[in-house]
Amino acid sequence: MKLSWLPAFLLVLALDAMGGLTRFVEADERPNVVVFLSDDQGYGDFSCNGNQDLLTPNIDGLARDGALVENFYVCPVCSPTRAEFLTGRYHPRGGVFSTSAGGERLDLDETTIAQAFQSAGYATAAFGKWHNGMQAPYHPNSRGFDEFYGFCSGHWGHYFAPMLERNGTLVRGNGFVIDDFTDHAIKFIEDHRDEPFFVYLPYNTPHSPMQVPDKYWNKFADKELTQLPSGSKGNKNNDKDLNHTRAALAMCENIDHNVGRVLAKLDDLNLAENTIVVYFCDNGPNGPRYNAGLKGRKGSTDEGGVRSPLFVRWSSHIEAGTKVNLVTGAIDLFPTLTDLCGIETEEKVDHPFDGLSFSLELQGAKVKRVPRNLFSHWNGKISVRTQQHRLDHNQVLYDMTTDPGQQTSVENLPEIKQELIAAVEQWRREVLSELDRSPRPFPVGHPSLKTTQLPARDAQATGKIKRSNRFPNCSYYLNWVDINDTISWPVDVVEPGKYKVDLYYCCAEQNLGTTIELALGDKSVSRRITVANDSPLIGAEEDRSVRSESLVKDFKPVEMGVIELVQGPGQLELRTTEIPGKESIEFRLLLLTRIE
Repeated sequence: MKLSWLPAFLLVLALDAMGGLTRFVEADERPNVVVFLSDDQGYGDFSCNGNQDLLTPNIDGLARDGALVENFYVCPVCSPTRAEFLTGRYHPRGGVFSTSAGGERLDLDETTIAQAFQSAGYATAAFGKWHNGMQAPYHPNSRGFDEFYGFCSGHWGHYFAPMLERNGTLVRGNGFVIDDFTDHAIKFIEDHRDEPFFVYLPYNTPHSPMQVPDKYWNKFADKELTQLPSGSKGNKNNDKDLNHTRAALAMCENIDHNVGRVLAKLDDLNLAENTIVVYFCDNGPNGPRYNAGLKGRKGSTDEGGVRSPLFVRWSSHIEAGTKVNLVTGAIDLFPTLTDLCGIETEEKVDHPFDGLSFSLELQGAKVKRVPRNLFSHWNGKISVRTQQHRLDHNQVLYDMTTDPGQQTSVENLPEIKQELIAAVEQWRREVLSELDRSPRPFPVGHPSLKTTQLPARDAQATGKIKRSNRFPNCSYYLNWVDINDTISWPVDVVEPGKYKVDLYYCCAEQNLGTTIELALGDKSVSRRITVANDSPLIGAEEDRSVRSESLVKDFKPVEMGVIELVQGPGQLELRTTEIPGKESIEFRLLLLTRIE
């Protein structure tokens, strides 16, 4: 059902199988929307889902005061879930196949939920982790968000006052990132209280590194956990690896505190009654901790890797304690939220949704639905969930209504199994086949944003140059000891002209005098490094558990000069032409700023 706003009021006629729900909504009282999306928080990381080792009263309150969507599914990892939420379509259709190095970018012919709300007159903002493209026009400011504050990478290396960006301008964060993102969201809500707003809060915790303020960590540092999963090493409370679990729980309580801050602000501004608040997670838990007995965790297409809580509160329209049993997913949120807000999408969306609107169920209607299959995919593995069954990626069938932990396969339903095997193959042919892994250059100088970031994450290095960590997202390059070695990016210059070049580097004093050159075709600019920046490694002191990602450094910018770039594709290459010391610079980022 598609809705549209009438000049004086909106008549929403929702007919269930019995014919019954009618609502009138004033046109000048369009609901606001606040969407929380946490990172690597599992289904079991909430006290309302049975976790006895933490307390999440504010998030639990969303379920109590609104709707609990009991069978809600996302993707096994971060960027695909974000893509499906943004588009209402399965992530392979949007070209998202990786979590870094360009594979996380959402195809430019996809319409985002932010663009739909923006075109309907909403003030739109995102605060946190984007993870669907860094360079414009993949950047959030190019995808429907008026305001963006956070980082575009897949993960970040330090959570206390790190380098972040505001609408393309690099800035220093203020305090712990989740508190900081929430501060900005609250300020945006205050500034736009008199107009409808769409606020997206994609938090980046409890993703590692496991950093959290003392206030939260101290509660868990020596806590005996009562629900140790069988997958935890040694299954003992004195096992040092349990610090990862303890830190994750502490981070979840910090998230809950910040959700409470936003809800309190909505109350203070008298906006709560007419604000839709949504909370969900991007995948299963990032460690072997309590997950309500579900099989699998992050990275898995089993239930524990893709089942997320979904809480939706809209006090004036959704009855407290509503439960929606329909199998739903991240692909359904775009059509559902636009329906609830009366936004017509047929002329705004370039491609048909894979998702469906369950706005009627949220408002209490009993809707007779055609049975659906919901697919989960990652790295070629596909599982499918129906209202009753799951066929896993090994073609093993489970009855999820009696066996949510996928302990015992169903052997007496061969017809259902064959139907689902056929459905998976059809999905593989019709959806997964749309995934194009062809190399895509990184755009430079798109007119929607004045700056272009080219981080080490997206670059390729030759020779002896090493990446600081095998996970590219927040990494940097070091061991630049040979003038024949290079760092480069395949680029496509969208708008030709002159660009100021800032180089973010570290360099020990004994290595000063090294010269760096940036070239594209026959155009180049060079700079001799004369100021030392010998930053120590940052992050280990704040880590509550040994990290797998790169530690970071305090990389400082130096202005290299101005380079003139011609329109079109090419290879942007960073070279060192002189190494008087033991090595050249350590490299983190290029920032290109178009000169008007």
